[in-house]
Amino acid sequence: MHINQRTLVKPIKCSGVGIHSGKKVNVKINPAPTNHGIKFKRTDLPDSPCISAHFNMVIDTSLATVIGYNGFIVSTIEHLMASFSGLSIDNVLVEVDGYEMPIMDGSAAHFTSSIIAAGIKEQVSPRCFFVVKEPIELKENGKFVGVYPESTFKITCTIEYDHPLIKKQSYTAEMSDNVFEHEICRARTFGFLNDYENLKRYGLARGGTLDNVVVIDKNKILNKDGLRYKDEFVRHKILDSIGDFSLLGMPILGHIVLNKSGHFFNHAFLEKFFAQKGSWETRIISG
Repeated sequence: MHINQRTLVKPIKCSGVGIHSGKKVNVKINPAPTNHGIKFKRTDLPDSPCISAHFNMVIDTSLATVIGYNGFIVSTIEHLMASFSGLSIDNVLVEVDGYEMPIMDGSAAHFTSSIIAAGIKEQVSPRCFFVVKEPIELKENGKFVGVYPESTFKITCTIEYDHPLIKKQSYTAEMSDNVFEHEICRARTFGFLNDYENLKRYGLARGGTLDNVVVIDKNKILNKDGLRYKDEFVRHKILDSIGDFSLLGMPILGHIVLNKSGHFFNHAFLEKFFAQKGSWETRIISG
């Protein structure tokens, strides 16, 4: 567990297409000073407006996590945010020249490897953690998210689909830089062929291809190289959830348990988390 704030040693540049817009976008991730947090800057707009990556800036969770403020948005931030959280990066400024983050290969692998290659710098200021003191739970229509006291950041996710290639899958990860890099970050976005075709019909998923989505037909994976992990589906849900929970704005010490949840329900839980202030405290952890 890293007890001091962290940023990058040097900037990172990458480019790709948005999975829903199909538009090319360029990204530059810059080091930032202590207590800056994660902020996104739209360099393609007048005055290059900025927005903090925080749960109260979320305006849509229907297909991805979208933050917005004062008429502008940054969409599909969850994979990059998961990389920041998974590698304990607290302070960066993300410059982007479009409204949707690039999907890359459908996972967080490129962002993660780029951060590691750029180098991570420990800063002088301590990190402040959300420390869970008592359970917080949200359940509705078979969906569930809960968080429980724990001395580390642990996440357990269960998914269940009526499909022979997925069925019921569960995975637990006690998060660290190494665990995120080797067990989580390479898990890709997945979808069913029928849903994919419907999204295309409505002008969505314009950037989706077999290079950035695991596409599932009735009884087979359409990607020629198959899966990266036998349980890649649940690992990707953990990846998405790490990105969603990073919008708390500070790291959390607790065990998050999810069952059949997604961006919308994760966001609803974050609202309940902040409303239930007696169940957690903020604390600086000394070495």
